[in-house]
Amino acid sequence: MAEFVAVPLERLGADSLRNLLEEYASRDGTDYGERDVSLQQKVQSLHRQLQRGDLLLLYDIDSQQWDLVPNDRAARLLHT
Repeated sequence: MAEFVAVPLERLGADSLRNLLEEYASRDGTDYGERDVSLQQKVQSLHRQLQRGDLLLLYDIDSQQWDLVPNDRAARLLHT
């Protein structure tokens, strides 16, 4: 089973966080509906969600991959 750790945002530099959010926002499968949303708008929205605690940045130790995960799902992953 995967082992996850939460990555505190303050552990990342501003450039690293921006790059991470840009990569996430441009992944295949990220759909924002019928309206066009710029990459900058997507990044700002993700950043706000992280700051509010709606999303958490999790790192999977086994696969050495990271993901942004909704808070309720992250809580389950971190406590299993």
